[in-house]
Order: sequence, then structure tokens, then C-alpha cells
Amino acid sequence: MSQLPLLFGLGSLALAGLAGASALRKPQSAASSGVAHIAAIYRAGAPVTKVEPDAAATLSPVLDRFRRMTVVIAPARSTGKIQRSLDRAGNPPNWTLDRVLAYKSIAMIGLCAFALFVGMGRGAAVILFVIGGAVAGFLLPDLLVHNSGVKRQEDIERALPDAMDMLTVCVEAGLGFDAALTQVARNTEGPLTREFARVLQEMQFGKSRTEALQALSERTTVSELRAMVLALIQAAKLGIPIAAVLREQGKEMRLKRRQRAEEKAQKVTVKILFPLIFCLLPALFIVVMGPGVLTLVKSLSGV
Repeated sequence: MSQLPLLFGLGSLALAGLAGASALRKPQSAASSGVAHIAAIYRAGAPVTKVEPDAAATLSPVLDRFRRMTVVIAPARSTGKIQRSLDRAGNPPNWTLDRVLAYKSIAMIGLCAFALFVGMGRGAAVILFVIGGAVAGFLLPDLLVHNSGVKRQEDIERALPDAMDMLTVCVEAGLGFDAALTQVARNTEGPLTREFARVLQEMQFGKSRTEALQALSERTTVSELRAMVLALIQAAKLGIPIAAVLREQGKEMRLKRRQRAEEKAQKVTVKILFPLIFCLLPALFIVVMGPGVLTLVKSLSGV
């Protein structure tokens, strides 16, 4: 019977975790739908069709109540921060702003109940358990979205130099910047491809090239991509050939990629030091010095 509260708390935690993790499932479907969307929008001569709202994006009445609870609790400026984090994460399917707000309250209640049952019998410390569980649950969806955005930005950073080389080749071959960006979006895959496709889509919806590129810069934290966007905007204002700008930006990106690789290689010796000391060296000492220690013990025992 003493384990019943703990089991109940673990069950509440599991339900909250499942509710939060369900929004991040099926990442491959997001990639495939993004590629299919690119092909549908940028097919030669095809007009832009109206995008119907996703039925999965609508909230159920229960989730809507949790969303309203979060809106009451959270500061007003937190909504904008969550939306920026979602943009950097690529706006995954089933992970909309309303769902994030709803899952914040669900996780808060789940972890609060778990902390309550864990802290039973600890006197006044149960209040600290409940407060800590509530804060951790309320911030858990933000952490998941932020983590997804960080991984996506790392993928963009790795793919950017190769995409820049392809973009430079297309522009130097005689294509306009928009047509070259379309070719890169058609012939590559990954989060950077979807970002380029979104830029083209926004231009088709009526935004200017400068506005679409500025929106791209706001959706990313990759310094190289932001520098490229700034250089392209300045080149358009000053009348500098885009091909020359892209060529210089490509050289700079390849140089930074090589520097990052060298930096990671230099960190390997430091990272391997502690596993070497605590895992390999004790076993090596046992193998090398073990027979001598046993012989010494036998000799001393005989004396």
C-alpha cells in the first residue's frame, strides 16, 4: 500500500509525457509533405492553390480549456517567444502554437500530481515538491520545442555550404536568383530546402524579395545564413551582381565549416580524457599490476 501513491504519480507523469510526445511524432511525414508541397507549388506554370486548414490542427474542447488556462497563467509576451521557437523548429505537424499552450497546462498538472504523491509524508517539503513539479511541467513543452529548433538549426548549418555552391552555380549559369533558389529547393532535401521553399512561396503570395529574405533571417539562428541574407539585401540595394556576392559568401561558409571541424577535432582529446582516466586506466592497472600484487600477497602471507 505504501507504493500506491508512487505508482499513481508515475502514471500521471506517463500520461503527461505521452500527451506531450504525441505532438512530435511522425517527423518523416513532415519532410515528405514538405517535398510534395514544394513540387506542387513550383511546378512549371502551376498556379498557387488554396491551402485547406489541417483538421489535426484544430483543438478539441478539452485541449482548448487547457490552452485558455495557459493563456491566463503565462505572460503575454511568452506567446511570441513560443511562436518564434516553433518557426525555428520548422513548425512541425501537430505541434501548433495552441497545442503547445495546451500541453503546457497538461504537463504542469501531471508533474504537479507526481510531485505531490512523491512528497507525501515529507512535511512542509511537499510544497517545494509541488512548486518544482508545476514549474518543470509548465516549462517542459518550451524545452522540447527549443531542443527541436536547435537540432534543426544545426542541420541547416551543415547543409548551407553545399546549397550555397549549388545556388552560385545556377546563378553563374544564367538563371535569376528566384529560379536558382527554385532549383535548389527542387534538387535538395532537408530543413534548409523547406526554408528556401517558404521564401519562394512568400514571394508568390505577394511579399517582396527583401521582405521574404528578412523573414528567413528572423526564423534562423545560423550566423552564416543571416550574413548571406544581409549581403543579398545590400547587393540588391547597391546594384552589386548577386553571383559575386554568392561566390564570396560560399567561400566564407566553406572556411567556417573547416574551422568548425578543426575546433571539434581539437576538443576530442579533452572529451576523451575523463573516460580514459575513469574507465580504461583502472582496467589497465588491474591487468598489468594484478599478477604482481597477487604474488606479493602470497609471499607476505607465507612469511
